[in-house]
Amino acid sequence: MIYLDNAATTRPKPPEVAEAVVRAMDGFGNSGRGAHAGALSAARTVYSVREKLCALFHGPGPEHVAFTANSTLALNIAISGLLGPEDHVISTDWEHNSVLRPLYRLRERGMGLSFLPADRSGRLDCGALEGLLRPNTRAVVCTHASNLTGDLMDLPAVGTFVRRHGLLWILDASQTAGLFPIDMERWGISAVCFTGHKSLLGPHGTGGLCVGRGVEIRPFAVGGTGVQSYSERQPEAYPTRLEAGTLNGHGLAGLGAALDFLERTGADAVRVRESALARRFYEGVRRLPGVRVYGDFAAPERAPIVTLNLGDRDSGEVSDELAERFGIATRPGAHCAPRLHRALGTTDQGAVRFSWSYFNTEEETDAAIRAVACLAEEERG
Repeated sequence: MIYLDNAATTRPKPPEVAEAVVRAMDGFGNSGRGAHAGALSAARTVYSVREKLCALFHGPGPEHVAFTANSTLALNIAISGLLGPEDHVISTDWEHNSVLRPLYRLRERGMGLSFLPADRSGRLDCGALEGLLRPNTRAVVCTHASNLTGDLMDLPAVGTFVRRHGLLWILDASQTAGLFPIDMERWGISAVCFTGHKSLLGPHGTGGLCVGRGVEIRPFAVGGTGVQSYSERQPEAYPTRLEAGTLNGHGLAGLGAALDFLERTGADAVRVRESALARRFYEGVRRLPGVRVYGDFAAPERAPIVTLNLGDRDSGEVSDELAERFGIATRPGAHCAPRLHRALGTTDQGAVRFSWSYFNTEEETDAAIRAVACLAEEERG
């Protein structure tokens, strides 16, 4: 199988990730739940991962990194913990349902909600943010990169806007954490929400949020923390304020190993390789008859994603044929991005997404080009 579904989850992982998980399962106790060797080993590893992620995002300190099972939960925590019915929020047509549904739920309770629209090509004009501002606008909630097209948000432009108006900024970094630079302090990001199993190359069940200095998020869930056990309220200090219950210490050990791999390899080297493979594929398919590719490929940088359709064929049928005939794994359908599909005019058809990781090869990419070319030729009859 040629695996080109890395925007859903990267595969394979660096070998040391699984090795770290196995060692943790054999040796860890429960982090923060004792002073014996196993508990302390888990606690040291968890804290080390906080330090690495804080450095990655240029956050205010490792205690401001709170762990969750994925970016969806992190986004729910940040959105529900910072916003309320009295607020107005600006988001975009690029968003994943992990952003949209928490926002829609708050809208049902009275919160105002506006969207920066995407044009027919899927592009956003960040200059139009000023026109969406209201007296009670409290936050911008947006993705760093579209999981559908791979287009990148103009973070400096959004940062200028939020700083000018004193707004909160919740950033969904699901597709970019570990791959593209994110500087919370420089750009004024209030919370970076991330998942471990995509470009961070870690295990499923890992993720979290890095919270900016002075940002006060209400607890989403409350319960055991291992500290202040006689208090009736969740502890106020980060990260325990946002971490109720036992952490996924085994998975976080794997995430720590993945972060070490990225540090050794270099995020720039990873990004250059993945981008080169995606560009190679794009150049190989963009002129094929009947193939339509989505996204802005004139942009200087973009996530390693190429999404396309073949004539009027259903994207699920095309993806199935790629898997069954050519052994190529892709992602068809709506990609949990309904607003952008409406903007692109692909609501009914969906689209076929190809996405790369550091471990893909030129040979695999060329095989994918040949497969699309074969299907395109057959479509012409």
